[in-house]
Amino acid sequence: MDIQEIEITINKQGQVEVHVRGVKGKACLELTRALEEALGGEVILREMTPEADETMDNPLDHQLDLRT
Repeated sequence: MDIQEIEITINKQGQVEVHVRGVKGKACLELTRALEEALGGEVILREMTPEADETMDNPLDHQLDLRT
């Protein structure tokens, strides 16, 4: 199984960047949906990686659990 990562960066101005690696297809959108909603739901810029165009061999259910 490949490693799947979500990297979250918050700069000094409070802007949040989320980078997803190791997730094929558009599954990254579902994977980060709860995080985006928790942060206010406003996406200023979305850049898809080449992995977004790849197909998934065995789609898995992913759940992002946010705790404050």
